[in-house]
Amino acid sequence: MTSHSTLPVQATAMPGQLHPAPGDDARVDAYLPAATVQNHAANLLALDNGDLLCAWFGGTQEGVPDISIYLSRLPQGSSTWTEPVRLSEDPTRSEQNPVLFAAPDGKRWLIYTAQLSGHQNTSIVRRRISADNGHTWGPIDTLFDKPGTFVRQPIVVASDGAWLCPVFLCRVEAGERWSGNDDISVVMRSTDNGTSWSEHDVPGSIGCVHMNIQVLHDGSLVALFRSRWADHIYLSRSADGRTWSEPQPLDLPNNNSSIQFVVLANGHLGLVFNHSCAAQSTQRRASLYDDIEDAEDSGTLVTQAASARGTAFWGAPRAPMTLAVSTDGGRTWPIARNLETGDGYCMTNNSTDKLNREFSYPSIVQSADGRLHIAYTYFRQRIKYVCVTEDWVASAGPARA
Repeated sequence: MTSHSTLPVQATAMPGQLHPAPGDDARVDAYLPAATVQNHAANLLALDNGDLLCAWFGGTQEGVPDISIYLSRLPQGSSTWTEPVRLSEDPTRSEQNPVLFAAPDGKRWLIYTAQLSGHQNTSIVRRRISADNGHTWGPIDTLFDKPGTFVRQPIVVASDGAWLCPVFLCRVEAGERWSGNDDISVVMRSTDNGTSWSEHDVPGSIGCVHMNIQVLHDGSLVALFRSRWADHIYLSRSADGRTWSEPQPLDLPNNNSSIQFVVLANGHLGLVFNHSCAAQSTQRRASLYDDIEDAEDSGTLVTQAASARGTAFWGAPRAPMTLAVSTDGGRTWPIARNLETGDGYCMTNNSTDKLNREFSYPSIVQSADGRLHIAYTYFRQRIKYVCVTEDWVASAGPARA
């Protein structure tokens, strides 16, 4: 597999400025402007007018209450991403995992999580709606108030018109501290444009999270999952969005970090992920939040017990960042090319001391002109943007990382 060598965070281009990747004129890169020390969990939306929106969370460190949601725009025809605008405002909760959605009525939704400190089982999902393509936003309200509800992937509209919002539930017993051992995936379904929702569990999904649903050209639904066990990417299918098959492992690794895929205009699938897993890791973290001061820890919380499937694995390298293509509806992924390579060190989320070297939490969309737009975390310090075509991936030939 060919790869693109890592650039330093202090790139020579100005923040937000599009520039050709060194040694690769078929690829365009940019580092989005940053207003905070840590920046993570990008989510892209391609608008009908040609603009691109990118949302992410930023602040001191994930789990700290100063973490908020930020938004930047790449206007149609521009070569520069705009300065980020802060879109959340709760000083008591860590506001994370923004997701953008283009509703069929022309409005744009922003949904995101809000949790107390490092306790994902306290998370609720909040929402803002824009009627002008994200230039201004309405008031903040609560979309899902069940504690422990988390989002990462976009709402999709099924072939029957129903809205499907994939969530995962961070579950713990009384007195336990969340560590991810018993999380499950659920599909929230709405037939009244998001006014009300019904809940549909994905069977056998303990540890399968960040459910990413897409509608195939035949109208059926396919979903890919991150694995808390850091073993494989998992896949599930559905005909109606209510009943799902039990997730099954693909021949693709996962490191207990986020992935994202999209159905391309030609019916192929484009997937961005870390080609690594626990088997490649020599170190392990206790949890996602084991290096922050926990202001909500009363001293009575205990480590969460292993679930029926085991204990979540944290700390597997978050590198390389790989773009892969499937031509058979997600069954196989024979075409792949690395976007970034490195050691992917992520045994700490501390961005102040600049110890983290992960590439993670990618987002991918395709614009009307066929280009693939990708954004991901770069060393927990910046959000990096990359623009390529499917031909760029295929030019590497059939490969495995």
